[in-house]
Amino acid sequence: MTVWDALIGQQKAVGELQRAVAAADTSAMTHAWLFTGPPGSGRSVAARAFAAALECDQGGCGVCNTCRTALAGSHPDVTLCRTEQLSIGVDEARDLARKSALTPIAGPWQVLVVEDADRLTDRAVGALLKSLEEPALRTVWVLCAPGADDLPITIRSRAREVRLVTPPDDDVVALLILQGVNPDLALAAARAAQGHVGRARALATDPAVRQARDAIIALPAKWTTLGECLASAADVVSRTQAEASDQTSQLDAKEKAELDLMLGFGTKGTRPRNAAAAVNQLEEQQKARAKRLQRDALDNVLTQLSTWYRDVLALQTGAPTAELINVAVASRTAEAAQNTTAARTLGCLDALLGARRALDGNVAPLLVMEALFVQLAGFG
Repeated sequence: MTVWDALIGQQKAVGELQRAVAAADTSAMTHAWLFTGPPGSGRSVAARAFAAALECDQGGCGVCNTCRTALAGSHPDVTLCRTEQLSIGVDEARDLARKSALTPIAGPWQVLVVEDADRLTDRAVGALLKSLEEPALRTVWVLCAPGADDLPITIRSRAREVRLVTPPDDDVVALLILQGVNPDLALAAARAAQGHVGRARALATDPAVRQARDAIIALPAKWTTLGECLASAADVVSRTQAEASDQTSQLDAKEKAELDLMLGFGTKGTRPRNAAAAVNQLEEQQKARAKRLQRDALDNVLTQLSTWYRDVLALQTGAPTAELINVAVASRTAEAAQNTTAARTLGCLDALLGARRALDGNVAPLLVMEALFVQLAGFG
């Protein structure tokens, strides 16, 4: 199994990258790459695979120590940058720029992978420009973003774009079956995930994930009164907040303990300077991380609700039941399609897009979800 096997439905992109690895000292290779594609298409997976293949003397065999350490982020010449915060700041960008100037010590390339390049702040972009424009001889940058337009022109003009696509359902189903998933469950998970390989795997292997998704799809049936809409919105926001807190609590405590140790808290006779500022900075970073995780969880709610309204619209426009995303609730979908119009359903899909924009604009989550559910239910 090579490093490329983890990329599902990306034959064109894989071919381009393999040619670059095989002819690393010709025009097929460049020193700055931009991997773009929709969520779940495997941007980060592709970036890590490319990094491993560049370092591996067999072009990414997937089994040697070089491949394993590169994929895991422990290879001395492969730097993986991914943020748990809302943005990548200038200090982290400067560290990357300094690392990019180093000569590789174990392999042929110094590879820097920025998995969330669209989160670079303006100052961070400025700190990277010179390194991208005049890279060291054996340095390769690999930036990942949903689309080229998510990065400033000064960045994307210096990188060669590789576009990943949404994997076909058949490819995702085949992967899940190969991993031991029941074929019917694999098909249902692949359709529900809409090409997002990681989400499909979670749906196929974790009953709790399936139950959580089923609860989201069932929400529209509960919105029979204005009070139900508001209560439902409060419940969703509360649950996503708790989910974010659960994910960060242990990491928060570990970071706080490490900071205390570094500052000398608890050491007899010491009073660390600037301790309050350092603690405040850490707390702000932790709050930003929790905010991002909650936003991601709310975005998942919006995504799953979108699949419900897309199914309703599909039936209203004559699509067969077999093509629905949520096949398990086809009868409920058919009933909803009969009780409203295609124009009304399109309005609901527009409302979901508007809610996503509002969340991106830092509008309070509860206000966004209340207004959305009221509108979707027809009370607004």
